[in-house]
Amino acid sequence: MKPKVLITRDVFDEVTAYLLSHFDVIANPEDETWDAAMLATKLADCDGVVTAIADRVDAELLAAAPRLKAVCNIGVGYNNIDVRACSVRGVMVTNTPGVLTESTADFAWALLLAAARRVTEAEAYLRRWDWKRWELKQLLGVDVHGARLGIIGMGRIGQAVAKRARGFEMTLCYHNRSRLPAQTEAALGASYEQKEALLVSARVEF
Repeated sequence: MKPKVLITRDVFDEVTAYLLSHFDVIANPEDETWDAAMLATKLADCDGVVTAIADRVDAELLAAAPRLKAVCNIGVGYNNIDVRACSVRGVMVTNTPGVLTESTADFAWALLLAAARRVTEAEAYLRRWDWKRWELKQLLGVDVHGARLGIIGMGRIGQAVAKRARGFEMTLCYHNRSRLPAQTEAALGASYEQKEALLVSARVEF
């Protein structure tokens, strides 16, 4: 008899297929959000669970799942999991560190470019059929190329954002709880500033 695994949210088909090759799987293709009581009921006879960040795993839930051996969280963090309670019961906890660094940096750049070049505003203007003709000063926004970029928080994602700024020949400044080593600053082309100074020096007015 295969161990039983619960997947709390709708995941990619290949993930479900892989798990099915090793376990009996209880899936959630409707992608319903289960409350604590429902989650406890479904976990009662499960050996493992694939959780999402909205699923709270605490001592009370663990008590309702005596067979549980592994909690596998879909997320970089694990704030939704009482790791200490899991350790007391001998339940393994895993997460997915680092998998979203580049994707999050891409999204940060998408937002930066959209704000600077007024993309969302321009799209709404067009969809309202307000555009009538080309005008020289219409929805110009500001240039990103050659601008000064201030980054608050220079961890994995901050550094990934900084690397993307090279292609735009930007001047980089950053603030972090701990200053980066000089070698890392040099590699990124970033200078350290206090937060207040950074907010002034990297300020852009539209």
